Amino acid sequence: MINGIEASDKDEGDRHPLVLVTGGTGLVGRAIEWAVTEDPTRAGRKSTEYKWVFLSSRDGDLTDYKATQAIFKKHNPTHVIHLAAMVGGLFKNLRQNLDFLRMNLAINDNVLRCCHEFNVVKCVSCLSTCIFPDKTSYPISESMIHNGPPHDSNYGYAHAKRMIDVLNRGYHDQYGRKYTSVIPTNIYGPHDNFHLEDSHVIPGLIHKTYLAKAAGEDLTAWGTGKPLRQFVYSRDLAKLFILILESYNSIEPIILSVPEEDEVSIRDVVKMVAEASEFPGEIKHDTTKSDGQYKKTACNDKLKAFLAENAPDFKFTPIAEGVRESVDWFRDNYEIARK
Repeated sequence: MINGIEASDKDEGDRHPLVLVTGGTGLVGRAIEWAVTEDPTRAGRKSTEYKWVFLSSRDGDLTDYKATQAIFKKHNPTHVIHLAAMVGGLFKNLRQNLDFLRMNLAINDNVLRCCHEFNVVKCVSCLSTCIFPDKTSYPISESMIHNGPPHDSNYGYAHAKRMIDVLNRGYHDQYGRKYTSVIPTNIYGPHDNFHLEDSHVIPGLIHKTYLAKAAGEDLTAWGTGKPLRQFVYSRDLAKLFILILESYNSIEPIILSVPEEDEVSIRDVVKMVAEASEFPGEIKHDTTKSDGQYKKTACNDKLKAFLAENAPDFKFTPIAEGVRESVDWFRDNYEIARK
C-alpha cells in the first residue's frame, strides 16, 4: 500500500509517493495547492505524506507526446491528477469546437499513455457535466455519459472529455490500471480565468461588475438569466480531489457536485456578484445572447455515499460565501489575475 492506496508489489516501497498535477496553475490546480499547503481543516490528511508537483504550460506541451514523456521521466510520479485542458466559456467553444476536440484528445491520450508507461498507480482526471447528452432526463448520473450526443455548443470539448472515460476503461481492461475520473459541476473561485468573453459565467460576471462599478455604468449580463446551474467552489473541489485520490478505488466516474436543491439560476448569481461587489447600478440582461443549455442538474448520490464513509463532516461552502471570497480575491489581485 502507498498511503492507503492500492499498488502492485513492484510499486510499493520503490518510490516515494509523488503526485503530479497537470494544469497545476489553473483554477483547480491552485485550489489543490492551497488545500495541501494552507488549509488546516482539509479532508485528506494522508496528502501531507505526498510530494506534490504542480505543472504549468511552461513545463512542456502536453499535446506533444515526447514533451509529455520528458515530464514524466523527470518527475517519475506515483500518482497523477490530470487537470490540463484547453478550456473556455460558451462563446469560445462556439467559435472553436474543432480546436477543443483536437487539442484535448491529444493532451488526454499523451497523459494517460505516459501514466501507463511510467507505472503510475493512480490517475484522477477531470471531466465536466457538459459531456452529458443534450437530450436527457434529469437529474443526470454517472451512468448516462454515453447515452447520446452532447449539446452542439461545445461538442468538441465534450467528446474529448468523454474519451477519458473510454481510455480509463481500456487501460483497466487491457492492463489492469486503476485510472478514474471525476465530473465536477460548474467550478468557480480564486485564480479563475476572468476574461470578459472567454471565461465561465461567475468569473466573467465578477470582472464585468468590477469594470461597470469603476466606470459608473450599468451591468449588462449576457442571456436571459433563466438557466440553472450547480456551482461548486474550487477549494471545496480541491478537498474532494484529494479524498478521491486517497480513497476512491473504482474506475467508474463520480460526479462532484453540490446537492440538487442547491441549484441556482444565472439571474440569482448575477445578483450575488453585484451584492458582493457592492455594485450600485442597474442590472440588465442582453437577451440576444445565447443561454446555452437550460439546465444540467446532476445527481450527487454517489458522492454522498462516498463522503458518508470517508469524510462524514465534509460540507460545501454556501455559494453566496464562495462568490464573496472570489470577488474579494479578484479585487485584491486585479493586476495579476488572468483576464
